[in-house]
Amino acid sequence: MSNKFAGKVAVITGASTGMGLATAKRFVQEGMDQVFITGRRKDALDAAVAEIGKNVTAVQGDVANLSDLDRLYEAVQKQNRKIDVIFANAGIAQLAPFGTVEEKFFDLHFNANVKGLFFTVQKALPLLKDGGSIILNGSIATIKGFPSISVYSATKAAVRSFARTWTNELRERRIRVNTISPGHIDTPIFEGWQQGDALAKMKEDLAKSVPLGRMGDPDEIAKAVSFLASDEASYVSGIELFVDGGVAQI
Repeated sequence: MSNKFAGKVAVITGASTGMGLATAKRFVQEGMDQVFITGRRKDALDAAVAEIGKNVTAVQGDVANLSDLDRLYEAVQKQNRKIDVIFANAGIAQLAPFGTVEEKFFDLHFNANVKGLFFTVQKALPLLKDGGSIILNGSIATIKGFPSISVYSATKAAVRSFARTWTNELRERRIRVNTISPGHIDTPIFEGWQQGDALAKMKEDLAKSVPLGRMGDPDEIAKAVSFLASDEASYVSGIELFVDGGVAQI
């Protein structure tokens, strides 16, 4: 792997599994000096640290809890580091038909996906280097009307909006803000939707809907995040980059 992130520091929320973990691994492989990761479950977070192997600091916490975010950035400060890259990845995605959504379900998604993401970035600003890179994890649900995820889709539309406004607000600091919008990526999130044969059938159906004929791998998202985080994307800001095998594009 290259050393394109040599000497740099990243923060990734929701990095215990899936796309966050894949991105943390890739950052380290590509020379990142230090990666700070968060996750809600200690066992999963410990396993992630072991899998990443080096140059990683884990801070257990929930992005929807602002005191947990404060602890995250206190850990960064304690190591006397400034942040070069933020990947605001943590989020919730659960299924519920429109007519069955209750307030608790609604708040769960907006607290994690909107409030949590907003304050993940806001609280990082004093530690973020001028010229740094912020990547927000969106979704193809910003432009597709999939049934039973209306609340989730609305939260991701808010994330897309943040990228636009923050690109303008942070322009004097030359901080780039971009959204990565994954399609059907094979992560543990689907295990909360189905189990056993039903899970296998769901994944098979999702794969058939993709022009490339398969679901995506978390590392394929990590590669795109790595690009947006790097100097290779020095003139890229405010975009929504779809990494979806074409499913939302045609």
